[in-house]
Amino acid sequence: MLLPREFVTYLSRQIVHKLVPATVETHHPEKVVEMVDTLIADELEAEDRLNDEVREILEEYSDYMRREGVSYQEMFRKAKNQLIQKKKIVKASGRDTGDAMKLSRDKITDISHKLVALLKKSRELRVRKDANDVRLEIVKAFTDILQVEEKADRASRDKVRSIKREISEGSEEWDILQKKYYAEEMKKFGIDPGR
Repeated sequence: MLLPREFVTYLSRQIVHKLVPATVETHHPEKVVEMVDTLIADELEAEDRLNDEVREILEEYSDYMRREGVSYQEMFRKAKNQLIQKKKIVKASGRDTGDAMKLSRDKITDISHKLVALLKKSRELRVRKDANDVRLEIVKAFTDILQVEEKADRASRDKVRSIKREISEGSEEWDILQKKYYAEEMKKFGIDPGR
């Protein structure tokens, strides 16, 4: 998943916190957090499933790609784009679309529309504002939190790169150090995904 699972739960809690009580009225905010968390996680996992499907397709063509000297990354990108169009999935990765954050603006907008529809259907709450106003509040909360997360992610990667001995990005050691520094950076910004 593009975002750590704990961070998705944190993000969901923060979105609900920003909506309740002025925008959304509920006696069970924890149930609303659970609904929001499930929807966001499902949306992000859809791209993971898509990536797995692309890998399976490319595995069948590995001999051909090797014989013809075709780049795996290029074929992966092309196959993924075809499946995205076919399945009408909104691309989640912001970096692939030129956005600075991990999630694309299109994906954030798509999720905000789905969240508003979910909130309007729910019996656990009452939406007190116009649907588009609620959606815009969700987008703002999403964007604000993701900008902070992006700073923490960048700082944690810079810390690993600054270690005197070279550590290969993607190695187990890199991942462990990056996760450790990521958690430290998130706490500096006042974000504790565990809470």
